[in-house]
Amino acid sequence: MATRTAGRQAARSRRQRRVRKKVIGTTERPRLAVFRSNKHTSVQLVDDSKGHTLAAASTYESAAALSDGGSGSVAAAQVVGRLIGERATAAGIDTVVFDRGGNRYHGRVAALAEAAREAGLKF
Repeated sequence: MATRTAGRQAARSRRQRRVRKKVIGTTERPRLAVFRSNKHTSVQLVDDSKGHTLAAASTYESAAALSDGGSGSVAAAQVVGRLIGERATAAGIDTVVFDRGGNRYHGRVAALAEAAREAGLKF
C-alpha cells in the first residue's frame, strides 16, 4: 500500500513542478494557487516576485464549511471561489494566473475556478 501512495504523491509532485515552470505570479497578475485535501479546499493569491500572499480563502472558514455537503464538497469549493473573487477585487486584483496545484481540472478545482470567474476574476 505504501508504494501506491508514494507513487501518487510523486506523480502529483511532478505535475506541480511542470505547471510551476510556466505559471509565475507577478504583482499585476498573481498566481491563484489551489490546494485540495480530502477534507478541505484552500486557495491563495501569490505574488511570486515578492514571495507574498495577497489574499486567501479556505473551507476552514465558517462561511465555507457550513455549505451543503460539508467542507470537502463541490458546494464548499464554490463558496471558496466566490470568497477569493471578492477578496481579490477588494485588493484591486482582477486578472490572475490559475495554478491547479497538480490536480485535474475537475470536480472541486473546476467548481472553485468557475465561481471565481463569476465573482469577477479573469484567467
